[in-house]
Formats: sequence, structure tokens, C-alpha cells
Amino acid sequence: MTLPSGPSSPPIDRIQQNLLAASERRLLNWLCAHMPPWVTPDLLTALGMVGAFAIFAGYAASGLHVDWLWLAIAGYGLQWFGDSMDGSLARFRRIERPSYGYFIDHSCDGLATLLILAGMGASPYIRMDVALVALAGYLLLSIHAYLAARVIGEFKLSYLSAGPTELRLLLIGMTLAMMALGYAPGLFGAVSGFDVFVGVIAALLVALFVIQTLSTAKRLAISDSQKISR
Repeated sequence: MTLPSGPSSPPIDRIQQNLLAASERRLLNWLCAHMPPWVTPDLLTALGMVGAFAIFAGYAASGLHVDWLWLAIAGYGLQWFGDSMDGSLARFRRIERPSYGYFIDHSCDGLATLLILAGMGASPYIRMDVALVALAGYLLLSIHAYLAARVIGEFKLSYLSAGPTELRLLLIGMTLAMMALGYAPGLFGAVSGFDVFVGVIAALLVALFVIQTLSTAKRLAISDSQKISR
């Protein structure tokens, strides 16, 4: 995905330092080179959303039978493929639409995150309130990334050496643990171990938002002070 910039905006630098970034990029480049002509970036974006709906359905139906969680796992794979490939293919074919791509990609990201966490909350494994706090944490960090792209020209795609791909793998691992362990209340009664796991991730996301906001605010204050003193 190409980030938009206008005459009054600084050039935007994508910062991606997650553990799997280099190997994932090699795989995406190979897939782009072998993608048939009829596959378009918009089709891949739609495919990613199909994957997000599959994740929601798999979690939400897991109360009926645990095997529905396989649908959620398959959905993660489909969502990764569509979400990672749409911008990559546009850049590979040099058919980027920066403003359109930025708007659609991040609009879909927000909806996909809602579907995933709402599905978890509708499952018997994770409380809805815990899932919604995790959703709030993710959206807060996303808001920071979009604001930072505008005010300092940096679009951060990873934190603590982890990005969306590492997070998906973590959630797939949690889903496999759901299948293996089943649901059982933990030491805190109605709060399960899966609630604690997602709650810790939620707290980490909120903490990262606060830390990154303070850090960016300090940079901006220094930069603006230097401009005033000139």
C-alpha cells in the first residue's frame, strides 16, 4: 500500500521492523510475480474481508461445536493473504491508487478487527467485555499510527518486533489452545485463562498507545519550539 501525501504533508516513511518482515516480503514478492492477471488488488481486499467474516463465524459458532474453530483458523490464513497481498500487488504492477488504497485498506482493517474480536467475544472462551477492551486498544494504536503518519511522516507498522502477521500467528496459537484445552473457568471464577491472555494483550496495546503518544508529543514539541525560535 502506498501512503498518500500532499504538498503540506511530510514524506511518509513506512517503519516495519517485525521479526517476520523480511521473509514475509520475499514470499509476497514471489506470490505477486506468479499471480494471474485476473487477480486484482480490489479482489484481494474483498478476499481479506471474506476471511475476517470467516473468523467471526468460526468463533461465534464454536459454542455449537469446537470444530467450528477450524473455520476461524482458515479465516486467518485467508485474511492474511488478502490483506497482505492487495497493496503488494498494486505496487508490484505499478497500479497504486495512494489515496483510495489508504482509505479502503484501513477502513477494512478496522472492520476486520471488529469482526475478529466480536467473534471471540461471542464464543464461550472469551468474555465480550474483555474482547471489546482489546478492540479499543487496537483502535487506539491504529489512531496513533494514522496521526503520526500525518504529523511526523512516519507510519509505524510494528511494535516490539511484532506486526499484524505475528499477531495473527499468536491468535492462531490461542485458537488451537482453545481446541485442545476447551473452556474452563480459571482462578478468578468467570474469568478464564483465555480472558487473561487477551486482557494482557489489550493492556499492552493501551500501554503502547500511551507511550507512543507521549514520545510523539515530545518530538513535536521540540520541533515546533525550534521553528518558533528561528
